[in-house]
Amino acid sequence: MKRYLVLENGNVYEGTAIGAEGSVISEIVFTTAMTAYLETLTDPSYKGQTVVQTFPLIGNYGIITPDMESDKVNVSGYIVREVCDYPSNFRCEKDLDSFLKEQGIPGISGIDTRALTKCLRESGTMNGAICYAPDEFSIDQIKAYKIKDPVSEVTTKEEEIVEAKDEVKFKVAMFDFGIKRNIARELAKRNCEVHILPADTDASKVKELAPDGIFLSNGPGDPEDNVKAIETIRELKDCGTPIMGICLGHQLLALAHGFKTSKLKYGHRGANHPVKNLETGRVYITSQNHGYQVESNSIDESIAKVLFVNVNDGTNEGIRYLDKAACSVQFHPEACGGPRDTEFLFDMFIDMMEDRRNK
Repeated sequence: MKRYLVLENGNVYEGTAIGAEGSVISEIVFTTAMTAYLETLTDPSYKGQTVVQTFPLIGNYGIITPDMESDKVNVSGYIVREVCDYPSNFRCEKDLDSFLKEQGIPGISGIDTRALTKCLRESGTMNGAICYAPDEFSIDQIKAYKIKDPVSEVTTKEEEIVEAKDEVKFKVAMFDFGIKRNIARELAKRNCEVHILPADTDASKVKELAPDGIFLSNGPGDPEDNVKAIETIRELKDCGTPIMGICLGHQLLALAHGFKTSKLKYGHRGANHPVKNLETGRVYITSQNHGYQVESNSIDESIAKVLFVNVNDGTNEGIRYLDKAACSVQFHPEACGGPRDTEFLFDMFIDMMEDRRNK
């Protein structure tokens, strides 16, 4: 069956339907990752977005449920050049098309994803519709789409606890703005008992837990929309408890300090983004998924400094706070399936908690 992608600029791409029946309007973004398509599909940071895979063949190792980063697919739609109908992997449970049907996610294959990606790079991220006819939606309808309050849709509804792998050394309060499971796993491996909290948790609740550290997770949408979370972080940031943030958590911690964020032209999404540590000069390859940045020129240098920058475009990739035990990064050190260059940042968070305990 034919299916079309119609962009808000009027571009139309004809392809073949995959996944579930139905049409959808969403924001269209692309990822350059060559592997980990299942992690991409189930990453809550993609809520409200349709993902274009630039790698041409997707689904070759099938669906492996334990590798999912959340309980369900979070993308609104899926766009690929070619779907592998007969995956081959000893852990494979089912094929990609069947999985998308089960999850109710419409997709399209057989389009020129290279041309589509070039369009998004040149014109910037834009809305689009996956539909059965080019005129199913008007351009005005497509342009009007806006991702609304996605964090409330992906956050946990009640506190969850991830047990430490061995004897508990630290208790961590983690705000779930759209957490990827591997963040909690990395902390559990380091003998942390992780209390995953709803995004709207009050500062008083966190203080009652008396954690050794506070963790701010990744998540979807415009960071400035999370007014309550920013106020809560502002109340907690000077309590003396070490704080670490990833992706959206990085942006929210910056906003709580009065810094500014802004939307990037087409964002950073993929597993091959180079970032430079300005303290050491060393460059790391990182996994990323974000459409907003912290503006480096808005950072008050009396309380914080830029720790990492993106080698490609110079945008901010990390901040170290000078007046407290706090740091944050824009990229994903917990990346599944890789790269693992920056997993040491979890050890740095452990050291921060250890230092705090010994004072």
